[in-house]
Amino acid sequence: METPDNATETSEPTGIAAQDWATASAEPQYRAAVVDLLGALAYGELAAFERLAEDAKLAPTLADKAELAKMASAEFHHFERLTDRLTAVDVEPTGAMEPFAKALDDFHRQTAPSDWLEGLVKAYVGDSIASDFYREVAVRLDSDTRSLVLAVLDDTGHGNFAVEKVRAAIEADPRVGGRLALWARRLMGEALSQAQRVVADRDALSTMLVGGVADGFDLAEVGRMFSRITEAHTKRMAALGLAA
Repeated sequence: METPDNATETSEPTGIAAQDWATASAEPQYRAAVVDLLGALAYGELAAFERLAEDAKLAPTLADKAELAKMASAEFHHFERLTDRLTAVDVEPTGAMEPFAKALDDFHRQTAPSDWLEGLVKAYVGDSIASDFYREVAVRLDSDTRSLVLAVLDDTGHGNFAVEKVRAAIEADPRVGGRLALWARRLMGEALSQAQRVVADRDALSTMLVGGVADGFDLAEVGRMFSRITEAHTKRMAALGLAA
């Protein structure tokens, strides 16, 4: 998962964001929301590991294959950190991930890349949209959960790697740019739809987003959040040399 392009400075944490897990988790609905969040993140990291391992098979050179394998290993380490935390708070990791498996699997099935370059764009664009969403949520989490979430969203190196390879391919054949731009726009639409479906299906998570549990999120702020995610996507498209 990638470094944010829409990172903003935040004020001193208040409410739940100023509490640690032991204090904040006394609220049952907040605890349920965090379990959902960690379950969704964990399955996302597991899926990212699987996808990168598959993409490595499409790599044109041995060096590219090794680079993707290293990134896949980093994603699996993130997955282990999340499942370890779920276990530590007496939650069975598989049960926490299960509600999100179908939506994420459907997304990956509907956006299966046809070649190496589409796979790179998908990892860079798709994973970054998810990372931006989780970072937006993280600022309202308790301090312990927030630290974990931000740590597992650390850049695995895929961003710079994808930009370098995609820009080189477009320079070699400018026609590639049009095809990849259309592909990236499709990914953006599918990723946002999938995120909205996941949140809508989980009451505790959706309540946290609109202000029932976490402090300060209201419906207007949710709209601004998705606007910031869209803006960051446009910047990433420019970095790739593609039109948004």
